[in-house]
Amino acid sequence: MLITKKHLSRRAVLRGMGVTMALPLLDSMVPAQTPIAKSAAAPKTRLACIEMVHGMAGSTAEGSAKHYWSPEKTGADFEWSQTLEPLKDFRDYITIVSDTDLHPATAWSAAEEGADHFRSSAVYLTAAHPKMTEGSDYFVGTSIDQLYAQQFGQDTPLPSIQLCIEAVDASGACDYGYACVYADTISWASPTTPLPMTLDPRQAFENLFGDGRTPEERAKRLATNRSILDWISQDVAKLQRSLGPTDRHRLGQYLEDVREIERRIQRIEKYNTSGEARALPAAPLGVPDSYEEHVKLMFDLQALAFMTETTRVSAFKMSRDVSGRVFKESGVNQSFHPASHHGEQPAKVAEFAKINRYHVSLIPYFLEKLKNTPDGDGSLLDHSLVMYGSPMGDGSVHNHKRVPVVLAGHASGKIKGNNHVRCEDGTPMANVMLTMLHRLGVNVETFGDSKGEVAI
Repeated sequence: MLITKKHLSRRAVLRGMGVTMALPLLDSMVPAQTPIAKSAAAPKTRLACIEMVHGMAGSTAEGSAKHYWSPEKTGADFEWSQTLEPLKDFRDYITIVSDTDLHPATAWSAAEEGADHFRSSAVYLTAAHPKMTEGSDYFVGTSIDQLYAQQFGQDTPLPSIQLCIEAVDASGACDYGYACVYADTISWASPTTPLPMTLDPRQAFENLFGDGRTPEERAKRLATNRSILDWISQDVAKLQRSLGPTDRHRLGQYLEDVREIERRIQRIEKYNTSGEARALPAAPLGVPDSYEEHVKLMFDLQALAFMTETTRVSAFKMSRDVSGRVFKESGVNQSFHPASHHGEQPAKVAEFAKINRYHVSLIPYFLEKLKNTPDGDGSLLDHSLVMYGSPMGDGSVHNHKRVPVVLAGHASGKIKGNNHVRCEDGTPMANVMLTMLHRLGVNVETFGDSKGEVAI
């Protein structure tokens, strides 16, 4: 048999009216008798940065003593804490880093006192202290997701995506003399360039699969109320005839995943236009009333984007500061922000820990998606680095000590997992981010207020 090494391009796409769909990695994208690591289809590391606001019960003196967040033991034989126990099925991929501080989020002058909620999110991925301003002359730092995107995301259709669950949706000034943009996003392309975050799953879906050649073309497609798959059916049929059985199955599964997400968005939009009472009447039509459904949709979209290398970088803001949302699934009926102001009362700290655990319990949904998606010589989770944490420590007093950080994924073999690292008091959280950047191949000497690496 003659081996020509002809193969399908890793950048092959399916096109229809107002539709551009990148393909997942298929066997036919790798030249015959060529190790995948030496081909253009070699997997690149994906980076997902997830923020949860208001800190953690485990960052309080009470919560630290009871190990609500940080395990008691370090190393590979750590026991699961109450809050992190939902991650137990992914132990080999999990790295917990305890007791780092995010000093740039603190008040550096008397005028900045009390403004932590309006400053923290801007610091989360930048480790830089925001300029206090109510105007457009904001200044903070470049976030780690964008440093990675600038070096390793320029050959993908989207250098990065930014998603959120609750938007402040405001411009100009918020409280305590800070521009609202500081609380609106965690992603900064430069110290003066905040990137907007997408709240609406429909908009996020269109950003991934709508080619945007003209607004009129996309509007016409949407007006037909047909699946985007209808517009590429001929290309799909032609491609499938050229694929082997394994690739046909993988392509079929991918298209079904896309269609299922589309169905869910359409079902949400149908309900939201039915006249039924909405829990979130001011939200866009594509936003479900259910927090959990919203989060899972956004995780699904990130997984699809990573699978197809539509992008390798995502930032996901799972809540907003001073949110009054009630997470009944946690077993706590008090709203989120008041619950974080527990006054160090043991019973109230324990209640807040339940909310923290509920938020963490949603992360395995994303990790499972990544783990079950083949990607070259491993899975997407093998070739990803997922960061979950908060820019606050003890939300009751708005401090930024013992801020929670957990990493998931092997970052293409650069992080081993199954590890709990406890840092010395005063270690900057920026040390974790500097270490992440180095493991991701970004060559920087310092980041934010970093002083060195963390042994992960």
